[in-house]
Amino acid sequence: MKQPSDQLLFDSLKNGSETAFTAVYENNRSLFLNFGKKYGLDDDTLLDIYQDTYIAFFENIANGRLVELKSSISTYLISIGKYKILEQLRKNSKKINSDIVLNLTHEANIDIDTFDLDNEELSKEQKELQLNFEMLGEKCRKILTMFYYKNYSIKQIMAASGYNSENVVKSQKSRCLKTLKDAMKNSPK
Repeated sequence: MKQPSDQLLFDSLKNGSETAFTAVYENNRSLFLNFGKKYGLDDDTLLDIYQDTYIAFFENIANGRLVELKSSISTYLISIGKYKILEQLRKNSKKINSDIVLNLTHEANIDIDTFDLDNEELSKEQKELQLNFEMLGEKCRKILTMFYYKNYSIKQIMAASGYNSENVVKSQKSRCLKTLKDAMKNSPK
């Protein structure tokens, strides 16, 4: 659950407060840099990534994509930043293989899951989705997570999962999604 001060800062950001803009940036910079150090990037690169992350956060508020804060501001920034870090790692080294990227992504997800110690309450629908998702097979969970949560392309999923064809990945993803949708429809209400 977010702190009351986070909600006040968030509301101030939505209203265009320069003071809130500076406060959020300053309050989260060292936290983000400490989070990013384990990926082996230098401080200048991490600071650039943090700035890009903060700009993305601010743009999400400005363009109305983020209208309600459901976690702490720190958690939101870290969740944006982890993908920007992984993107930077991919750019830095074309020789990083898919397994390494997947392991880093998995580690980052664990960090995010444990980062915000104040667990927010899930809605009934979210709990049902989580339960039905966990009942899917491992391959389905992996494909759906890579595609919808991590925004992997079909080609990236193909490479990371060892499939031989994009069409196979597409049809597997469709079957998995249909299975999940059917399970949600048949969940007791």
